[in-house]
Amino acid sequence: MTPIEQRNELLANKVIKSLSTRHIDGYYSATSADAIKKVLTLIPQGSSVSWGGSMTIRDMGLTNALHKADIYTLFDRDMAQSPEEAQAIYRQAFGADFYISSANAMSEQGDIVNIDGNGNRVAAIAWGPKKVVFVVGINKIAKDLDAAIKRARGTAAPINTVRLNRDTPCTLDGVCHDCHSANSICNQIHIIRNSYDNRRFTVVIVGEELGY
Repeated sequence: MTPIEQRNELLANKVIKSLSTRHIDGYYSATSADAIKKVLTLIPQGSSVSWGGSMTIRDMGLTNALHKADIYTLFDRDMAQSPEEAQAIYRQAFGADFYISSANAMSEQGDIVNIDGNGNRVAAIAWGPKKVVFVVGINKIAKDLDAAIKRARGTAAPINTVRLNRDTPCTLDGVCHDCHSANSICNQIHIIRNSYDNRRFTVVIVGEELGY
């Protein structure tokens, strides 16, 4: 095990311990391949599954693995043929057994931070699907809640505005301006600090840099 791999595992285990005090299950996978296997073990055959706009779960191959498994009912907005169909899938997601997301940031103490433009992802995280599984790259972990929010707004959001070709100040210079632009994607900021003790949330931390 390299020093980086050792550090990543130690940090992940610290966060997982913090998550347990918040009634949230946590697991560590050293690689994306291991994380995919772990997520698939968490979702029983026949479950309905949906997900948000996470580049992490797409780039690591998780969404493809869910399709390839062919044992789930998938509500996949990427398959929508029109904006209206995509909206319908957004609403179907609220009735899913499992909702998969990443996080824009997490604190070492276990806070989970996500920012949305139209709010469908954070709404589903907050309420609706029976279970929510977060897949989070080690690069998303920040020292504390303030640092996690700063990471979400100052790092993830400007990158995503470029990806989505949004006309915002941060698209031009990569720096958060705390703007009120009509094209802002920082309209909904959601923080999970605790869960009812039904283990609705599960976090799989991956020892790789994933997403933004």
